[in-house]
Amino acid sequence: MAPGLVEPPRYNEVPSVGIKTLPKINALNYTPGRNVVEKHSEPYEHDDLRGRFPDVHWPPLTEVSYNDKGHLGDPQFKNLLGSASDVFDYNPKIGTEIHGIDLATLTDAQKNDLARLIATRGVVFFRNQKNFDIDAQLKLGSYFGTLHSHATTCVPKREGLENVHVVYTGEDSPDLRALFTPTFLWHSDVTYEIQPPSYTSLKVLTGPPRGGGGDTLWSSQYAAYDMLSTPMQKYLEGLTAIHSADLQAQGSRDMGRTVRREPVTNEHPLIRTNPVTGWKSLFYCPGFVTKIVGIPKTESDHIISYLNEIVATSPELHARFQWNKDDVAFWDNRVCNHSASYGFMPHRRHAVRVCCQAEKPYLDPNSKSQEDDLAERYGLRKATKDGSGVVNYND
Repeated sequence: MAPGLVEPPRYNEVPSVGIKTLPKINALNYTPGRNVVEKHSEPYEHDDLRGRFPDVHWPPLTEVSYNDKGHLGDPQFKNLLGSASDVFDYNPKIGTEIHGIDLATLTDAQKNDLARLIATRGVVFFRNQKNFDIDAQLKLGSYFGTLHSHATTCVPKREGLENVHVVYTGEDSPDLRALFTPTFLWHSDVTYEIQPPSYTSLKVLTGPPRGGGGDTLWSSQYAAYDMLSTPMQKYLEGLTAIHSADLQAQGSRDMGRTVRREPVTNEHPLIRTNPVTGWKSLFYCPGFVTKIVGIPKTESDHIISYLNEIVATSPELHARFQWNKDDVAFWDNRVCNHSASYGFMPHRRHAVRVCCQAEKPYLDPNSKSQEDDLAERYGLRKATKDGSGVVNYND
C-alpha cells in the first residue's frame, strides 16, 4: 500500500476512574475517490521510453509470411502452466490471469503454449513482471512474428525502438474523453493494415495506484459472434467491411506531426476464422470501420450501430483489468476489441506496446463458433437466441 494511506495506530485513553481499556486502532485514513499521487523524481527511471514523434517516412507495408506459433502449443498448455502457481479465468468467455511465471525466461515450448492460450482466451494477464523489460518484450514479440511499426503514434526516445508504441499521459495532460463517443474508443489495433496484428503485449511501467483508474477493458469477438442469431451470422458472413487509416492520419497531421507511412484502406471479411482455435469471430473495429460493403448506406449505418452496441455494452463479452506497475497483458488482436478508461488524472500512466503482423483475415465457412465447439466438447447448454421464454432478469 502506498505511503500515506495508513496512519500509525493511536490509542484512545478513557478519562477517569482508573479503569484501563484495551487499545483501539483507528480506522484507515480513507477518502472516497481520492488516491495518493505518486511524486516522480527526475531523472525518471523510464525516461528513455517516453514518447517522441520522429520526422521520418517509411515505405508501405508489404505482405509477409506468418507461421502462427499457437499451432505448436500444447492443447492443455502443460509447458506454460507447469511452472505456474495459480491460473484462473475472469469469466467463461474471455480473460485469464496467471501467477508464478517470469515472462523474461520462457522456453520456446512455453511461448508456443502462451500463443495458443492467448488465441483461446482472448487476453491473458501477468502481474509484477519486473524482469520483462522492453528488450525482452521485443524479443518475445519477434518470436511470434514480424513486428509492426505504427505510422502515427509516438515511439520511444531511445533510438532503434521504432516498432514500440508508447502510451504516455502525464500529470498535466488534458482529459480527452469529450472528443470521442464511448463506442468509438473501442478498437482492435490497426485493422486497416493488410495483415492486422495477432499477439500483442502491453506493459504498464508507471500507473495510477490501486483504485486510481486507468483500467483497460477487452471485448471478445468470439462471443460477439455467438450473440448474433443464426440468420444474422449467415448474413454477416457474406459481407466485408472497409477499414481505413485516413481519420487517424489526418488527426496526426492536424497536430503538426509526421505521418511516417501513408494511410491505407483495406477490405476485410466481417466474420473471420482464427487459425489456431478454428473459431469464427466478428472482425469489427468501431474506430476504423467506415462502411459495410455492397449494401445501402442506411443498412450499413444500422449494422455499424448494432455492432457498436454489442461490442461496447455486452458485459458477458468483457474482461476488465486493474493495472499495477509492471503488469503485462497479452491479447489476440484478431479476436478482441479493447478500450482504455479515462478518469485517472492527475496520475501518470506510462505503458509500452509490442505487436506482430498476423495472417491476412479470412473466413473458413467450415469453422465453428466458440459456443458450438465448447458445447459439443463439454456438454454445455447453448444460449437461446430466439427471444422465447419468460424468466426473471438476472440482476
